[in-house]
Amino acid sequence: MKRIKLLEVRSELGAGTRGAGMGIDALRVACLNKGSDYFRRFNSVVVPDLNHVLFDKTPFPFAKHIDAIYTVQKGIASTVEQTLRFGEFPIVLAGDHSSANATIAGIKAAYPQKTLGVIWIDAHADIHSPYTTPSGNVHGMPLAAALGLDNLAHQRNIPDAETVFFWRRLQNLAEPGPKLLPEHLVYVVVRDTEEEEDAIIAELGIKWVKLPEIKEKGSRQLSREIYEHLRFCDLVYISFDVDSLDSSFSIGTGTPVEDGLYLSEAENLCQDLLENDRVVCFEMVEINPTLDNGNTMAKNAFNILEKATEAIERRLRLDEVVSR
Repeated sequence: MKRIKLLEVRSELGAGTRGAGMGIDALRVACLNKGSDYFRRFNSVVVPDLNHVLFDKTPFPFAKHIDAIYTVQKGIASTVEQTLRFGEFPIVLAGDHSSANATIAGIKAAYPQKTLGVIWIDAHADIHSPYTTPSGNVHGMPLAAALGLDNLAHQRNIPDAETVFFWRRLQNLAEPGPKLLPEHLVYVVVRDTEEEEDAIIAELGIKWVKLPEIKEKGSRQLSREIYEHLRFCDLVYISFDVDSLDSSFSIGTGTPVEDGLYLSEAENLCQDLLENDRVVCFEMVEINPTLDNGNTMAKNAFNILEKATEAIERRLRLDEVVSR
């Protein structure tokens, strides 16, 4: 059977609050406390982080630490590409969500001729650029990088030439040009956006599934509709930010937002989405145990991760039976 490989990315350079780099170890603690053998069952590879540069002042106010982030993302992209080329299924466990740009670039490098769809389960749209960001935190920018967007029509900042140089590097990571088309992106439970983001989402007509629709339809029907929307995509990548959960469950993350998914909804949604045979990668990000109480976020996230992994394993077994 095709093997699952864990890719551990402890970089938190793109976050505004410190501590997401410890999220993977918090998941490991949750695993131990549950008596699970999860981290023994799968091979894992650690992608080098450069978190030590957080002690240095960054000269890039509109894309903090973007120079070091570019170096980290090159490592993520090549690790994802290599994992896929070896015929393995990458589960990326990352600190902050800026990693997703590199994951997408790695998938496209492994499958340059294939069309990629992205399902983005998150409280935030993460479609800012250095030209529009209110915070300068690069974890708010991965989709703009992957889509090749600057959103100059709604510009509020004037980034310097060096910032733009590294931003172009992120947009052209692994191979030049956009990795994703707006019609192949689906937002799920995104609910905390800025006006610059709302404007470009509307202009590009990105599919946006909000909480009432999730409650009304349930995860099974919703998954069917999402995959119908992505019917022209050969491959799908699912990115799960733990702040997609309702803030009553998600204190242990940098930017909790109310009116999110309940734990059972998140488990069911991840399971149903991951049973589709076009999914080639799953990513979980933004667990921050320094903001938490009793490692609750990691415990909840670990349960979701286990359920998600079970769905991936079921599907890989099925694929193997079919290919015989």
